[in-house]
Amino acid sequence: MFISSQIILKFLVFFSTHAFKCTTFCLGAVYSAQGQYAQKLLKDLMENYTSDLRPVEDTDSALNVTLLITLSQIKDMDERNQVLIAYLWIRQVWHDAYLKWNKDDYDGLDIIQIPSSLVWRPDLVLYNKADDDFSGPMDTNVKLRYNGEITWDAPAITKSSCVVDVSYFPFDSQQCNLTFGSWTYNGNQVDITMGNDSGDLSDFVENVEWKLLGMPASKNVIMYGCCPDPYPDITYTVRLQRRSSFYIFNLLLPCFLISFLAPLGFYLPADSGEKVSLGVTVLLALTVFQLVVAESMPPSESVPLIGKYYIATMTMITASTALTIFIMNIHFCGAEAKPVPHWAKVLIIDYMSKIFFVYEVGENCASPSSTSQSSHLSQDDVTHLNHSSQTQTNGKPGNSSKQEEQHTKLVRNVEYIANCYREQKATCAKVAEWKKIAKVMDRFFMWIFFVMVFVMSIIIMGKAP
Repeated sequence: MFISSQIILKFLVFFSTHAFKCTTFCLGAVYSAQGQYAQKLLKDLMENYTSDLRPVEDTDSALNVTLLITLSQIKDMDERNQVLIAYLWIRQVWHDAYLKWNKDDYDGLDIIQIPSSLVWRPDLVLYNKADDDFSGPMDTNVKLRYNGEITWDAPAITKSSCVVDVSYFPFDSQQCNLTFGSWTYNGNQVDITMGNDSGDLSDFVENVEWKLLGMPASKNVIMYGCCPDPYPDITYTVRLQRRSSFYIFNLLLPCFLISFLAPLGFYLPADSGEKVSLGVTVLLALTVFQLVVAESMPPSESVPLIGKYYIATMTMITASTALTIFIMNIHFCGAEAKPVPHWAKVLIIDYMSKIFFVYEVGENCASPSSTSQSSHLSQDDVTHLNHSSQTQTNGKPGNSSKQEEQHTKLVRNVEYIANCYREQKATCAKVAEWKKIAKVMDRFFMWIFFVMVFVMSIIIMGKAP
């Protein structure tokens, strides 16, 4: 029993080994036969074939070429040079009347792949090409079917000119055209048809800066003045929308925050000496952001939306700095300044100071009531001195004239001191009134400019599509 099992095991091993060798031999024979038929087919097809002429039996008929474009990636959008760099897969399909065969004569071989340089190829080019290299697609292989249909798939990196409109930057949308057509053949010789109504976007790789909205296609037939024949072309329109989040956080938001520093310059105390410095610093910061935007934008008459926002903000900060200088001139009015006009006292000191909650004068000067009281005290002292001098003179009629002169001189000195004191108090009150007017104007323009910044930001951002 054990001996019979060994015999059966050896038989199975022998059978499987020879069966595998037989299968390998048969498959090798089949592939070898197909390779021989492919070589024979290629030799027969190219025996009397030329790739220099259009492969049509009737020279008066047009050769139909079907074009299909697959957009794989948007490599770059150069706004300054107005160039779109894209990675495309270009498929061209046409029929060659001289590359047909009966597949039964070649062991059922219905398709072969041969170098594209061996067959005639349409001279389709990108009309709006913006590259120094005028070479076409790569010389990849073509698929040749038994009925003469040729399919040529070739990758290409294209640089096309694109009219860039940056009026609404960074909320702009762009439309870039890719126009393909024959360079030498007219529509009566080579007719171009669209494979689909739009480009194929199934393998598109998303771009970090641009969002692809679509790629519709359209066929155009143009009659040029030089030639009576029509020239068809197919235009693919690449619709792009900019992803604005990067520019919002790096350009718009800093400008918005910096612009709110300009009204705060009015809130700084005039004695700090930093009011004008703050305005100049904010203006320089906005100038740097403006230069960054200008470097990336193409030189054109249309000003970008963000550029308008920067210019409006810089104009507002310039005006605020000029007003700050004017208000500081009022604040530092000295004793030689004229008194505050009556209308300014009523309008600014009495009413506007209450509206903007300005109750302090800003200097440690006495109030007008204390000034009047001091004046009255000084006047009483002078009267008391005069009365004392008269009493002393009347009580002692024999006093000499020297004592009378001393009393008279003393009274004049006291009157002079009292007048100086009254003038000093009046000057201090006048200076305090001018400082209060300056402080009220600071508060007034601070709120005005806060409202202007807010309204201007809403208006500029509201224009974004």
